[in-house]
Amino acid sequence: MHVAEIWRYPVKSMTGERLQTEEVHGDGIRGDRIVHAVDAHGRLVTARTKPGLLALHGTLGPDDEPLVDGRPWQSAPVAEAVEAVAGSGTRLVRHDGIDRFDVLPLSIVSDGAVRALAVDRRRLRPNIVVGGVDGLAERLWPGRRLRLGTIVVEVVKLRSRCVMTTYDPDTQVQDVSVLRRIVEEFDGRMAVDCAVIKPGRLVVGDPVSLLGS
Repeated sequence: MHVAEIWRYPVKSMTGERLQTEEVHGDGIRGDRIVHAVDAHGRLVTARTKPGLLALHGTLGPDDEPLVDGRPWQSAPVAEAVEAVAGSGTRLVRHDGIDRFDVLPLSIVSDGAVRALAVDRRRLRPNIVVGGVDGLAERLWPGRRLRLGTIVVEVVKLRSRCVMTTYDPDTQVQDVSVLRRIVEEFDGRMAVDCAVIKPGRLVVGDPVSLLGS
């Protein structure tokens, strides 16, 4: 097994960026989901209800501040773009606390599971894609640890999936059959939620091995 892909989503619910190498800290990949959208009342806004957010592209700038389509996240053009896709009064805010994640800091999916589901793996919004996995072997990982290069993570549980999987990452066209298949064929779960045990630098191509509990 090996690290096939690394992904970061500097702005929650926006399209992320594919990386070749990055630091993994105790709270996940550096710069992951450090900005999110809120409505006029300060309530979290995500692509679950505003899928147009997926049409915006988040990256991390050289100053470690997120960019949206190449512009500073606090800029007026970005503010206008966010309101256009998520509604009047929606704005971006920065928050880098551990509670910025829906569940745990790292989401990992195997290429075997992606093949079984037979959809674009970007619908699952993984941080790491592990290659060289036989079929649905990832479903046996919870309760174990994975070593990815020099990094060690604890696989806590299979990840429950939501309506975000139904939106095409490029067109935002909805296909509800994707989530229906996940529910009917995979018990509503796909990929694994992980906690970081040993931080370090992750590189595409790093070997991956399954450790004991």
